Amino acid sequence: MRFIEFTKRFGDEEACKSYFKEFRIKRGLSCPKCSGTNFHWLENYDRWQCRSCQKQITLRSGTLLESSNLPYHYWIYAIFLMTNTKKGISAMEMQRQLGHKRYDTIWAMMHKIRKAMGNRDEKYQLEKIVEFDDGFVKASSDYKEDDRYGKRRGRGTLNKTPIVMMASTVEGDPKLKGKANKKSTRLRYIKMQVIEDQSSESFENAAKKHISPSAELFTDGFKSYSKLKNYVKKHVAQKVPPKEAERLLPWVHTTIANLKRELLGIHHNIKDDYLQNYLNEFCYKVNRRYFEGQLFDRMMIAAVEKPWYDSNTNT
Repeated sequence: MRFIEFTKRFGDEEACKSYFKEFRIKRGLSCPKCSGTNFHWLENYDRWQCRSCQKQITLRSGTLLESSNLPYHYWIYAIFLMTNTKKGISAMEMQRQLGHKRYDTIWAMMHKIRKAMGNRDEKYQLEKIVEFDDGFVKASSDYKEDDRYGKRRGRGTLNKTPIVMMASTVEGDPKLKGKANKKSTRLRYIKMQVIEDQSSESFENAAKKHISPSAELFTDGFKSYSKLKNYVKKHVAQKVPPKEAERLLPWVHTTIANLKRELLGIHHNIKDDYLQNYLNEFCYKVNRRYFEGQLFDRMMIAAVEKPWYDSNTNT
């Protein structure tokens, strides 16, 4: 959906509210008390009532908008801007576009949307050929660059947050193999997860959660990856010099580079506790990069259907 089309369709608060109501009806309503699906609309009370048990549900109940007093057009506009801006949008810019006074309110709304994106992607596991690697993202930290405790021996530093990167690929054009700036595989889907440390347990938990047992896993020779073979059909671990790691695992290195450029250029002072939400947004848009005009409606489905607020999700 282009911006001009969007403004024509959602010109005011009433248009956004009507769209949200129609979208919920289209996706189907379910009574939280008796699981009934037959409702009638109470015009005077602005809510539905179950014909079986008389339970009433509001327009926002069971959706991303539940417990929120923000106008409908805030949510509709925010979802549109977050899904249709290729490089993302900051909370401060969103606040400016919506004309809202409080920054914290808009920031919290955007994080709820990012959580919904992450919960949607968690319904799927990576298959086929999967590249697996770890990396580090600079997030807000109490450590300073010149702090004598801000650096450590080995992989990474104390002022960076470790993450796991996974990329599902399929065989591409064999003629491109070995050529400069060309990849012999094609990217399908990606996943990224914040981890506490670089222990074997952290990597195993990520693999069990995000990678199908039928997948073929490719990693470098890092010792903490040695037990990943227990969770996939095939594990190929190859020791290579750091400078050649990009050749061995091209797509995870490309996606982490793109992620860092996006975070550096748009978002500032990201707290460790919320980094996963930013990874969710990045992966969600990469995984749906060919959806084009469907991306807004796809996100609306995630907003009105459970389990966007599932407490068991790691977001």
